[in-house]
Amino acid sequence: MSLQEILNHRRAVRHFDPAKPLDNAVVRKCIEQATLAPTSSNMQLWEAYHVTDKKVLEKLAPACLDQLTARSAQQMVVFVTRQDQYKQHAEAALAFEKGNIKNYSPAEKQEKRINKLELYYTKMIPFIYSRGFGLWGLVRKILVQSIGLFRPIIRQVSEGDMRVSVHKSCALAVQTFMLAMSEAGYDTCPLEGFDSRMVKKALNLPYNTEINMVITCGVRMPDGVWGDRYRRPFEETYHLV
Repeated sequence: MSLQEILNHRRAVRHFDPAKPLDNAVVRKCIEQATLAPTSSNMQLWEAYHVTDKKVLEKLAPACLDQLTARSAQQMVVFVTRQDQYKQHAEAALAFEKGNIKNYSPAEKQEKRINKLELYYTKMIPFIYSRGFGLWGLVRKILVQSIGLFRPIIRQVSEGDMRVSVHKSCALAVQTFMLAMSEAGYDTCPLEGFDSRMVKKALNLPYNTEINMVITCGVRMPDGVWGDRYRRPFEETYHLV
């Protein structure tokens, strides 16, 4: 399918066909394709839990408020954020990018570029991603507002801002996954209506995880799509500057 066909095919499907199971390997491949989505500072602070066990699905249905899309789902994929792992991810990204510099940068520029990366991933990233009951975020806000008096600077650095940033990166992966599923001929529905405590308990998720979205998966029934797709007039959305 073309991109336009994939976008047209993808709908929030509310009822899945119980007679049409999904191929686990295909769904896994779609999750793998989702890892190609862009992510802030290449930190990749998200994980996906691919749920195929019927017993776990039965626990997740009431956690998703017993919506029909959850009750009829053949599988689910739960995307979670892992801001708590920023140190490990920063170390891995730094190690990889050092290799990129050594392989692709001119020899005379390698040391300078590596030093710049080390400063970013060992100093800046821990500073902006760390949490401390809101206090670290306040310190960061005061600092950037002061610097911002003299030059442009990123101002969204509070603990709430960084949490939003991590969830945005995860949401990009979620959308990529749903489009990959559409290309594979499968259907999905992104859910934000769920009891996060119940979902975390059903999946035995680590305490520090935050659920970004629950994606129900299957093949649509005739009544799985509720009518035509509504979108605001493009003229109200598009602004040429």
